[in-house]
Parts: sequence; C-alpha cells; structure tokens
Amino acid sequence: MSKDDSRMWGGRFSEPTDEFVQSFTASVTFDRRLALADIEGSNAHAMMLKHIGVLNSDELTAIQYGLQEISDEIAEGRFEWSVALEDVHMNIESRLTALIGDAGKKLHTGRSRNDQVATDIRLYLREQITLCRHGIRHFQSGLLDLAEREADTILPGFTHLQVAQPVSFGHHMLAWFEMLERDHDRLKDCARRMNQLPLGAAALAGTSYPLDREYSAKLLGFDQPCRNSIDAVSDRDFAIEFCAAASICMVHLSRMAEEMVLWSSAQFDYIRLPDRYCTGSSIMPQKKNPDVAELVRGKAGRVTGHLMNLLMLMKGQPLSYNKDNQEDKEPLFDTLDTLVNSLRAFADMIPALEVNKDKMYQSAQQGYATATDLADYLAKKGLAFRDAHEVVGQAVAFAIDAGKDLSVCTLEELQAFDKRIEADVFDVLTLEGSLNARNITGGTAPEQVRLQVNAGRQMIQD
Repeated sequence: MSKDDSRMWGGRFSEPTDEFVQSFTASVTFDRRLALADIEGSNAHAMMLKHIGVLNSDELTAIQYGLQEISDEIAEGRFEWSVALEDVHMNIESRLTALIGDAGKKLHTGRSRNDQVATDIRLYLREQITLCRHGIRHFQSGLLDLAEREADTILPGFTHLQVAQPVSFGHHMLAWFEMLERDHDRLKDCARRMNQLPLGAAALAGTSYPLDREYSAKLLGFDQPCRNSIDAVSDRDFAIEFCAAASICMVHLSRMAEEMVLWSSAQFDYIRLPDRYCTGSSIMPQKKNPDVAELVRGKAGRVTGHLMNLLMLMKGQPLSYNKDNQEDKEPLFDTLDTLVNSLRAFADMIPALEVNKDKMYQSAQQGYATATDLADYLAKKGLAFRDAHEVVGQAVAFAIDAGKDLSVCTLEELQAFDKRIEADVFDVLTLEGSLNARNITGGTAPEQVRLQVNAGRQMIQD
C-alpha cells in the first residue's frame, strides 16, 4: 500500500488501490475550489474541539497556524494537490499533519468526510448565492435606469408575436425587472433553507464525542445544526433547489436574449447593441451578430441540463451517503459560473443599448394596435364590450381592405359602424393616447412607469 493510501484507509486493505480506480474515484481536480470553505469549517471544528476539551490551547494554535499556512500556499499557487489523496479534505489534512505533526491528526475527531463535504458545499454555495443576488441587483439597477430613460418611448407590444397594443419600452423593461425580482427572492429563500449545519453528523450516525454542534453552527453563521445525522450527510436538496432557481433565472435571461436577437435584426431594427458585445462574420462584412445574447440563450439549456443531472443523481439513492454524491459538484459549480457570468454580461450590455424610437413607433402604427382602445371607447359610450368587440372587428376588416390604419380613417367611415363614435375618438386612437389611457397600477402609461421605477429603486435597496 502506498504511503498516501495508508493515511486514508489505515490497515483494512491488503493491496493498494488500482491506479485507474484511484484516478476514477478522485474528486480533487474539481472539489479543490472548496478549499477555503474546508479550511473555514476546519477552523471552526478545531475551536469547538478546544471548547469541549478534546484539544488544548497549544494544539488549537498549531492547527490554526497550519490551516493559515495552507490557505496562503493555495492562494499563492504553491500547494501541491495529490490525486492519490482523492479529495480536497484529505489533501488539506495530509498537508496539515506534515506541517504541525500529531495535532493535525486530531482535527478529524468527531467528524467524517461525509459531514465535512456537506458542510463545505453549504459554506461555498451560501457565499456564491450572495454573489448571484448581487448580480441580479446590479442588472435590475441598469434596467430601472433604462426604463426611466425610455418611459415615453412607444414599442409595439406583442401577443402570439403579432402586434397587439402599444406599450412603453420602459414598461417592457420593468417586466424584465419583475422576472428578476422573483429570481432574487427564490435565491434568498434557497439560502435560508440551506443554512443548517451538517458538521457533527460524522459518517451518518453522529459521534460518541460530546460535540457542541450549536457552538459550531454559531461560529460558522448557520441558523442551527441539521436535526438528523442521516439526512445531514445524504441531503443534496439545497443544491437541487439552487439549480432549480438558477434554471428559472436562466430561462428568464434566455427570453430576454431572444427579444434582443429579434429586436436587433434588420427586420425589426428596434435596438442597436453595443459593438463590444457583438461580433462580425468571417465572410459577410456587413454582419453584426448578437453573440452574447445568443450565448446566454444557449447557456440556459446547459443550466437546465445540470438541474436534470442532479435530480437523476439523487432519485435512486438510498440513505445515507453514497459515492454518487460526488457527482453533485461539477454541475453545481458550472451552474454557478454560468449564472454569474450571464448576469454580468446582461447587466453591462442591456443598459448600454441604443433604442431606435422612430422604427418602434412606425412598427406600432402597423397591425391596428389601438383597436382595443376603440372597443373600450364604445364600451364607455354604453355599448356592451362584446358588442363593441364585434363592431371594432368590422371596422378593422374595413381598414385592412382600405390599406390604412384606424387612426387615419375618417369620422364618417368609423360612424358607419356605430353612431356612438364622435370626433373625440381620435384622441384614443393615437399611440400616445393609448399609452396614457392605461394609467393604473401595473399599466403602461409613462407616469406609471416612472412611479414603478422609483418603487423598484426602493425595493432593491432593502
């Protein structure tokens, strides 16, 4: 048996681990990113062991010195990672023992790699969720600025990708804001539910040592220890829940990306994306491709795939810890990286886009976007809305045959469909009139957009 193997397994095995199996089962190539979380958890565990009398002051000081030295080595790129030692925990423990001697061996008292890794992931993910929430807030702040700037800009609103009603471009940006607000809340809730400490559950049954798990939880900023030792080491719900929240957020970003891809095309020409977020073509010199938006749209599939990965990983596992759990880290880490980078890209790109107001306005004049306003006008004149709907449908059919919009029909032409129509109808058939008429909470009127922008700014400061 190799020297490194003996440090992990003791005397149970009569032959060394096969080289391929050693490499196949090792996780240190990806779980080394948990190193600082592992050191943080080990420091707290050492302090708790001193608290209950397992370590003396000198041993605690030695352990703290050694862990700090290891942290410095990792930060400076001097730490030598070993596949033979399998994972981040054993690599750090082995190095600690080499630095400080027998005191390093005592650090593992009352804990297992099972509760250690569960603790490390929670510590790491808790920090990363905070970064994700900050990324969302940064993006939201930019959307609020853009919404305020373009509150009076008229955009054709679509249903079924057909022109439906005119809306404020700022109002559309606030719809994106609301999507992100739900994402932020989901991440906040995920972090709250995750904030239970597995440390002290040991392998699965707890430990005979009189650990003060509440003391450890306080040191590490957890709300409380996990209440069941079996569940503590086997649970990966928190990782699945994060990936579910991240998947929904990425789907939102993908929908935004889809609109930006469409709006920036020559066929729409509603917006112009900053050159620094686009690329050209190797053969077509006129091209300006919205690559960042397209990539985010594609990466949404990648993240939702990771969610399925984790769900399938856990679905057949009996309690408690199984080696399968090792496969939780790569999809989790990639989800984190993808979400953080996608939020950053959009937070920087979208507030800097240029709006082609004239093209949006011209487009909104097509498709009879104010037909609903005419129906509302007739309803306010006493006609039942369903009857008004029928009347306006006939008027639109006439306008289509005549090749013109309702707003340029003559009063006489409109009165042919209902005598209730009077000259004031043209006040509601304009795009501006349509927007301003919807001055209710949640409506698209520019006044409401500005009110919601102010409310949004207050919201993201809380």
